[in-house]
Order: sequence, then C-alpha cells, then structure tokens
Amino acid sequence: MAKPKKHIEAVQLGLFESIGNDRRKYSTPLMIDLFAGVGGIRLGFEREGCKTVFTSEWDKHAQVTYEANYGDKPNGDITKVDEKDIPSFDILLAGFPCQPFSQAGLKQGLADTRGTLFFDVARIVNYHRPKVVFLENVKGFRNHDGGRTFQVIKTVLENMGYSVYSKVLNARDFGVPQNRERIYIIGFLGGIDYEFPTPPYTSVKLGDILEKKVDSKYTLSDALWEGHQRRKREHIEKGNGFGYSMFNHDSKYTSTISARYYKDGSEILVEQKGKNPRKLTPREAARLQGFPDTFKLASSDTQMYKQFGNSVAVPVIQALAKSILKKMDEIDPSRVRKMKVNVEEIKTKSVKAAKRLLND
Repeated sequence: MAKPKKHIEAVQLGLFESIGNDRRKYSTPLMIDLFAGVGGIRLGFEREGCKTVFTSEWDKHAQVTYEANYGDKPNGDITKVDEKDIPSFDILLAGFPCQPFSQAGLKQGLADTRGTLFFDVARIVNYHRPKVVFLENVKGFRNHDGGRTFQVIKTVLENMGYSVYSKVLNARDFGVPQNRERIYIIGFLGGIDYEFPTPPYTSVKLGDILEKKVDSKYTLSDALWEGHQRRKREHIEKGNGFGYSMFNHDSKYTSTISARYYKDGSEILVEQKGKNPRKLTPREAARLQGFPDTFKLASSDTQMYKQFGNSVAVPVIQALAKSILKKMDEIDPSRVRKMKVNVEEIKTKSVKAAKRLLND
C-alpha cells in the first residue's frame, strides 16, 4: 500500500525535529562552509542553530543551487582566498574533495592536486583557531596510503592544539534508505572528551522517498537497458560483482549514490512492473540524501545528480552537529596554547613523500 506524502515528509523532517528539540542555550555559533557543494553540511548545522558567515565552492553549477537555497553566492577557489579576509568563526566545516581517496578515483591522495586542498583548510585553521574543525570524506580515507594520509591530517590538527576524533558512520542508520559510509573527523580546540552520537536506526524503505508520478524520461531506453544487462553478464563471467544494482519499493536501502549517477544510473535502478527499470529523479536523489522537499533544484538534471552524489546525508550531519554543540561550552580558547605550525613546509614534505611512494 502506497504511503501518503505526509508520511514521506515525516520521514524526512521528523528526524530533524527530534534531533533539534534539545538545543543548548548559548550564543549563536558562527561557522564557515568550505568545499560547500550544495550546502548539505551547512543545512545540518543550521538546523541546530548555527549561523554561516563565509562559504567557498568553486563549481559554478553548485554555486547556483547554493545561492538559490541559502541566499548567498559562495566564494570561488579557496586556494585564492586570503585567510585574513575570512571573518571570525567558531566552527569550520569542510567536506574536502574525496576523489583522490575514493575507490572510484585513482586514489593518488596527497599526490593529487585535489588531495592537497586539506592544507588550505589547515592554513585557515592555523590563523583563526576555531573551536571546532569538522571534516568529512570517504570511508577509505582512513586507510589510504597505509593510513599515512589520515595521520598527516591528524598530526597537523593535534600540533595546532586540537583533540581529534574520527569515526565511520552509515547514512542508512540515520533515517535515509542509502548505504553510504563516510568518515567524520572532528577536532576540538583543547582537551575535550567526545563520543560520537548513537544512530537512531530509524526504519525506512526506498518506497518512502519515491515519487508517485514519474516522467517517462527517467525510464531506461531499450538500448541502455540491454547494455546494462550485457555488461552485468560479462562481469559475472569474469567472476566479479560489477554491474547495475536493482532496487524496489521494499528495499531497506540502496547502494551509494555518486557524482557519476547522471551517466547511466547503473548504481541505483528502480524496478518497474511491466517495463524497463528507471533512474531516480533528482528530487528522489535529494530525498535519498535527506534533503527536504523545500530544497530548490536550481540546476539541470545532470548537475543535480552530480551535486547530490557529491553531497552528504543531512540527518547524519545534524546528529553530529547536535553532539558537537553540546561540547562547545567546554572549550576555552584562552587556555589553549597557540601553537602555530608551518603548514607550507608540512604540505611540501607530505606531497613529496606521497609522490615517492606512488612511483615506487
């Protein structure tokens, strides 16, 4: 039996409301949103009462979507932003590029130009010393290059006086029907004891976020569907598990949506009775990441698939934001020794080491 729209909205928004009904009473925390994408991390923190004072995102299409939803256009390339021009803030948010560390990428890490963007985060932290540094990346980041990449980042933050905590969390445990594991790295200025939030394990199904009426343009053509099936057979013959993934209304969760979803939709196909399967619609892709239906789809379908594939599961972020804000009033920056580090020197040494290992 199909569930009414009000149920879908409850799935999307009920978790937000339950998370947010125990807010602390303190002055509004100020934050900056780096590598902002379409603002998924911002959305989670703002639902807990934070205020954004600076944003950065270089992709022009993501900038359009961001501005349509938040009213401010992000600054561009963070490498060209002087840290002194950024206003004071309490929390730094950064979902820095995951491609250098992901299974889908070449996994070159710090040897990839995009992989060195963490050091732009570091120079901003080095200058401003916010109370909290919040980083998000793919699950494989922790073990990339034998754990050396993660250790570099952890050590840089610790040398600046931060207590660093990290954990891999799965979106499907936080009320969205998607198997999406991501690592969250959180640094607190000074010696703070922190525990990650316990997932609510909200029960949902894919059918809860699917639209009732879907344009036929999202149904795969005969040629594309045949191509998917052929490649699946070829992969099976080779003994691997690659190929399309099919789901239906009763599926408890899908595979991870990625930025490449716009190409052929193979990672998440929705079963349809009596006809070829279909792709998710952009609105369904938004729901799969926990974005509310009030979120404006301000770009083309292709760009929205890329943007949501690159984004975060908002309910996970909000749960983390709530737990972080509870610890904020324990931080006294005046009691922390301001240990400046030479970020450029560390960057140069780390990149050289990464390239040397890559070439060995």
